[in-house]
Amino acid sequence: MNQPLLSIIIPTHNRPHLLNKAVKSALQQTLEDIEVIVVDDASAPPAALDEHSKLQVIRLSSPHGGAGARNVGTEAARGRWITYLDDDDQLLPQMAEIALNALANTDLPSPVGVIAGIEVVDEQGQVQEKRLPPPLRPKGCHFALEKIEPGYSYNTKQTLVVERSVIQAAGGWDETFRSRVHSELFLRLNPICSIMGISEITYRLLRAKHEPGVSKNSQLRQESFYRLINKHKKVFQASPAMYANFVYDYALMSYRSRQKGAAILSLLRAFCIHPQVIVNRLLLSIKGK
Repeated sequence: MNQPLLSIIIPTHNRPHLLNKAVKSALQQTLEDIEVIVVDDASAPPAALDEHSKLQVIRLSSPHGGAGARNVGTEAARGRWITYLDDDDQLLPQMAEIALNALANTDLPSPVGVIAGIEVVDEQGQVQEKRLPPPLRPKGCHFALEKIEPGYSYNTKQTLVVERSVIQAAGGWDETFRSRVHSELFLRLNPICSIMGISEITYRLLRAKHEPGVSKNSQLRQESFYRLINKHKKVFQASPAMYANFVYDYALMSYRSRQKGAAILSLLRAFCIHPQVIVNRLLLSIKGK
């Protein structure tokens, strides 16, 4: 196979019933010039996939975690451009074509990455929510710490398509993180790379109620949340209003996950960071807005 234009990296661990759908969605892209690299992070039994000319499976003998598996895939990738697909999600057929067309037609100076819209579906495939990314975060910004335009969402980072060399220049994925890996990467990526948002939906995210995973492990989420803040402390402190909102949102998530102690502590921390922001958020919540 000739050198592909785009490499699609799929890290996986013990989810064979979902992995096949993810791989199928990657291989069925309308863009022909792709490769799909599945990094099997020490699954037991090993992931079993049908052979395909565009598919490579890398089996790791010991667990590397999601970030580590992504780094292995990044090093193995041969495409100029790279994207990552979670093993429980799917790409819509024109994802690669839409993203690379947008990158080919932008007037922004290089380097540029692109993110697109996400549809969140339940286990029956019914769309529960749609998210669109902010239109643009120029090089030098700090992505989720910039004030977001109404109607847009920062929770679209999974759709990133960017040059492989830019991921490497940013230092790759931080393997000390088990959760918040996308948030952490983007805080290092945006300062060296413009991130352009497009309005098309290209990614399908599964919201499974009973599916095990790092995102549902409350202890890991909490550890990674505070690790993220501590690692990028200066950046957070430079944007106190967004910092307070960031911690407040985590308090809400903790409360909904029935971690009432963590929720109260995070709410108090958010109030200390920027009292007026949190008072306004609480008033809006009381008014039901």
